[in-house]
Amino acid sequence: MRRDVRILLVGDEGVGKSTLVTSLIKESFVPHVQHVVPEVTIPPEVTPENVTTYIVDTGSTPQDRLHLESEIRKAHAICVVYAIDNPNSFDRIPTWWLPLFRSLGVNVPVILVGNKMDLRGGEVTNEALEHEVLPIMTEFKEVDTCVECSAKLPLNVPEVIYHAQKAVLHPTAPLYDSRDHVLKKECIAALRRIFKLCDLNKDDILDSAELNDFQRKCFDTPLQAQELEGIREKVQARTAGGVRNGGLTEEGFLYLLTSFIQQGRQETTWTVLRRFGYGEDLKLTEDFLYPKFDVQHDCTVELSPLGVKFLTETFQAYDKDQDGDLNQAELEDLFSTSPGNPWANNKFPDTTVTSEAGRITLQSWLAQWSMATLLNHRTTLEYLAYLGYPDTPRTLALQTTQSRKSDRRRGKLRRNVLLGYVIGAAGSGKTSLLRAFVGRKFSEQYEPTKRMNSVVNSVDLDGREVYLVLQEFGSRYEAEVLKSSKKTDMADIVIYVHDSSDTNSFSYISNLRQQYSLDHIPAVFVATKSDLDLAMQRHEVQPDVYCQRLNMPVPVAVSVKAGEMADVFRLICTTAIDPYHPNAFPGGADRAVSAAAKFKSYVTMGAVLGGFTTGLFLVYRTFSRPGAFGPGWFGQWVSWVFGSARREL
Repeated sequence: MRRDVRILLVGDEGVGKSTLVTSLIKESFVPHVQHVVPEVTIPPEVTPENVTTYIVDTGSTPQDRLHLESEIRKAHAICVVYAIDNPNSFDRIPTWWLPLFRSLGVNVPVILVGNKMDLRGGEVTNEALEHEVLPIMTEFKEVDTCVECSAKLPLNVPEVIYHAQKAVLHPTAPLYDSRDHVLKKECIAALRRIFKLCDLNKDDILDSAELNDFQRKCFDTPLQAQELEGIREKVQARTAGGVRNGGLTEEGFLYLLTSFIQQGRQETTWTVLRRFGYGEDLKLTEDFLYPKFDVQHDCTVELSPLGVKFLTETFQAYDKDQDGDLNQAELEDLFSTSPGNPWANNKFPDTTVTSEAGRITLQSWLAQWSMATLLNHRTTLEYLAYLGYPDTPRTLALQTTQSRKSDRRRGKLRRNVLLGYVIGAAGSGKTSLLRAFVGRKFSEQYEPTKRMNSVVNSVDLDGREVYLVLQEFGSRYEAEVLKSSKKTDMADIVIYVHDSSDTNSFSYISNLRQQYSLDHIPAVFVATKSDLDLAMQRHEVQPDVYCQRLNMPVPVAVSVKAGEMADVFRLICTTAIDPYHPNAFPGGADRAVSAAAKFKSYVTMGAVLGGFTTGLFLVYRTFSRPGAFGPGWFGQWVSWVFGSARREL
């Protein structure tokens, strides 16, 4: 919300603009004031809205014209002052002042201010005042309201500033159509979303507990039983379907928020909207959707236990038939508070395991979100907002891992979501491998991969569940990914796939390894289509010899068609998690072991040097006494010892 408001007073000569400003500041009438009083700043602590307010007076003589137009362009709200005893000053509002604002391209709230009400002959009712102003408000939508006051008494002067502030901070125009007396469609959509988020048990009713939660969230105070009953009675009296089973329906909720606006209490409706993240355009703000969440290089993002808990509860709330999965209607209902299913264009739900009926289970729901968080955590943060994550900082739903480099130095990856790149020639069976991983049936029909495919499923590692994300790119994008060190550094493991029945398939892998630097990533070789006759590969050595020369296991033989998978996915996960297994790195098994040993040697050498230094200190105390062996020999010897140690390290 805006933290400052600039209010401009305009009007014909003699209507009392400067006197109004002076009466506001002095809190009493000052009979003689200067032509234009200087700009006044009201500090935030003395205003109900806690905003800094600037009040700017203007003149309306020809000499003031340039200054007047400049101030009009800078104003957040404009008070057009007219004198109640001067009808001509009122008549010039629709014929001169309002057209002037439009000609300058200014569209800000306008407050009509009738000054000198002490000179009005007789009393005027609200109905009579509305009758006078309504034609102007109908033609000029920027006119927010009309206030009568007296700078002489003084009377209602602070109300003028309050209404101007409110018109800026809590504008009516985005919410309500004053001509048709209905909420605007953007406001209705926002309030309907808020209703659904507050309806925790998804029974289409806000019961007493849910209404109290709503009240606390928006206004930091609970409703008393008498107040709850009063709300129900008010809504029930005005809307036939507004109350059901003692709770507010969506229709009743909309009526309640509409009534606040009609009573001139639009700040109440705005408080609700802003508390749920909406900005002036009735869209969720960028700051709300994407709170700051820093991720260091080579680290990944996963769901935290709080994030898993929220997504689990969301799934269960929308599984209305309690059958353990979400049908299409339930899934659409779940995403009704968002722009839609974030994976609709990515072959979802084929990207993860499903029930026999092809529906999303809790397992696949959590797996899909684990993959989404790994690949783009901003999407997860955004949708946690759409789905109504509780008031605690939304970033607590995510957690970052240690960097891969740090984990690999220690010899084990400590993360729950792993990323594997599946690489191989066209037709080698990469897509079939991915489909098998998420439980899809083998298809005889070959379709070349035209864009990146990603799938995810959980893998049980002796009681520990990890999520494995497998990606294949197709020849079009593969080179783009592999030549980018930033993208290859994201991978926890590379799965090299070749068709054991195709004589040209393995050479593709070999060429890739020569062309790109990938040997710093753990790897597994997989030979697909083992149910077909084994073909001699057109390569300088056969795959088993090739792998042996790299000090790696021979390719794992699998057949997706025959269902013979040889527990390949478990092997992929264990190799990724334990990268210093002697056979994890292609061409670098010795390097991997020596790197791990080197890391351990730093620790060991540190301990040895620590003890050695203590011993040297004792020796120094003994032999550095005068006359021991000759001057300077000990210092030279210590320098030589430590210099050698540094060279070894």
